[in-house]
Amino acid sequence: MDEKAPAGRLPERDRPWVMRTYAGHSSAAASNALFHRNLAKGQTGLSVAFDLPTQTGYDPDHELAAGEVGRVGVPVASLGDMRALFDGIPLADTNTSMTINAPAMWLLALYGTVAAEQGAELARCAGTTQNDIIKEYLSRGTYIFPPAASLRLTADLVAYALLRMPRWNPVNVCSYHLQEAGATPVQEVGFALATAVAVLDAVRDCGQVPPERMGDVVARVSFFVNAGVRFVEETAKMRAFGALWDEITRDRYGVTDPGQRRFRYGVQVNSLGLTEAQPENNVQRIVLEMLGVTLSRDARARAVQLPAWNEALGLPRPFDQQWSLRMQQVLAYESDLLEYPDLFAGSHVMTALVDGIVTGARVELEKVLGMGGVVAAVESGYLKSALVASLAERRRRLESGADTVVGVNRFTGTEPSPLTAAGADSIEQVDPAVEAAAVAAVRDWRAGRDGAAVDAALERLRADAATTANLMPATLECVRAGVTTGEWAGALRRVFGEYRAPTGLAGGVGVGGDATLAAVRQRVAATGRELGGGRLRLLVGKPGLDGHSNGAEQIAVRARDAGFEVIYQGIRLTAGQIVAAAVEEDVDLVGLSVLSGSHLAVVPAVLDGLRAAGRGDLPVVVGGIIPAGDADALRAAGVARVFTPRDFALTGIVDELVTVVRHANGL
Repeated sequence: MDEKAPAGRLPERDRPWVMRTYAGHSSAAASNALFHRNLAKGQTGLSVAFDLPTQTGYDPDHELAAGEVGRVGVPVASLGDMRALFDGIPLADTNTSMTINAPAMWLLALYGTVAAEQGAELARCAGTTQNDIIKEYLSRGTYIFPPAASLRLTADLVAYALLRMPRWNPVNVCSYHLQEAGATPVQEVGFALATAVAVLDAVRDCGQVPPERMGDVVARVSFFVNAGVRFVEETAKMRAFGALWDEITRDRYGVTDPGQRRFRYGVQVNSLGLTEAQPENNVQRIVLEMLGVTLSRDARARAVQLPAWNEALGLPRPFDQQWSLRMQQVLAYESDLLEYPDLFAGSHVMTALVDGIVTGARVELEKVLGMGGVVAAVESGYLKSALVASLAERRRRLESGADTVVGVNRFTGTEPSPLTAAGADSIEQVDPAVEAAAVAAVRDWRAGRDGAAVDAALERLRADAATTANLMPATLECVRAGVTTGEWAGALRRVFGEYRAPTGLAGGVGVGGDATLAAVRQRVAATGRELGGGRLRLLVGKPGLDGHSNGAEQIAVRARDAGFEVIYQGIRLTAGQIVAAAVEEDVDLVGLSVLSGSHLAVVPAVLDGLRAAGRGDLPVVVGGIIPAGDADALRAAGVARVFTPRDFALTGIVDELVTVVRHANGL
């Protein structure tokens, strides 16, 4: 840019945001190689995806980890895995985001230990632990402990980072999954700010942070948001977020420094909004969604990571991630976006949009605070029920055609896509041997430790957990002794217990007088009469560790509205638990939902269990992100139907469930 900028432009071009891709799979070594390649391509920060066993505090050889190891992220069971993950990457010079929640303290302790082994000063290390447990109870499902104990861990980590890692964001309040679970912009802002208030209150009240340092705490709280395709509305949402955050931190916590009150956020655009049908359309969706968090200079994201076009099909390949990185680079370096002041200053349209979201979000926030805060709103089921109801309304609009999704419910005629012509080769494939290697590695790690040191470290962790002591020192001792992820979480499970979050189905609303649903109701009732007069009974099961429950909940709501009696026990069930429920409840149909890619392991385990229990005749259907070849394998194994994101019409799916029941019973 010229030394003297033309009128209306900035005197100096803004620096781009931190550019990331969300990466990690198979093993620490494979993920490390991917990190090195991505950094060489111009990525300016790391964003680490952990696999579901790591996220939920299990080692690779635990029963619940079967089929899940290395699928949606990297398995990290020990200090050895963390060393391999960051081998050759200077942590003092690399901004590292770790998407980890329930075991955030454990992963930060592993990270800090590796950084120290590299010779890095912890005070120089910059990055983020997501560490937002509240949204796990509402949408993502990777919680372990009850809310109060989880918030204690969050506060302990914030207090530790404040003293030892002042450049680290110890908590990243995450509204991302709230939007995917159904939240409107108003709910996303209101519920996320209620979470932030709960975290700050916990830190303020834990006695570990002097009152005069609350401004420093606020300055290190970051947010992680979702950006949908309605990018004008998303821009307004981000400006509303910033206005309310400034107000709350000033008035509730007395932070006087405007710099400390600045709303700092990173973003990933909407992954679950990507479509399996005509997946090439996802490219333009991703670009438009990126605009919603970059166009407004006053509310621009600090860091952006974009999904790949094929994430509705499976795990993206390195090329797909590179394509998404290049989207960011073209916007930042080829366009003139970073040359101008805020484009929306003085806009009557934007001001009205922002004011509307601020007003609505303030109402939602006050409602939650009036219930006693976000923990009470989780435990009562209010928040989950609100999200299930909002998602049901979003689905209704899609199915009725009130909302258009190109290639899904409109403009569905299409040419064959060269992007998917290669079939299974259009996504990354995880070698089944990965899990066996991880199991062998964690057992070798355990065999090579000082058992007495491990026992002593775990005993200290349990003892400290029973007090109000900060748990980071005991956790660091566990790291040094060679404790594993599952052992650390297991020790705390013994003290804190585990938790089963409300499913939200009690507040789920249906589609009312939908004519198609009325016809399905008649089929459900008639089939029930032909089978002996009772209501048809459907068991909806979530096997394994996959916590993405939105689809399962929406099927459950629609099936219930169609007249089924629905048994849904929530997420994270073993095959044995699902089989036991199917037998005890004497159901007519079992529906399994799996989005993590573990379907070829967890579904056959349920089928085998039903046969062993003498109920091999019971029909089983499966829904999830399932490639065509895998769907064929599931059908060959005995699955009656396979549903994928291409099957968006819920009433049609429920109608097909009735057909499955009728065929299974010779009707």
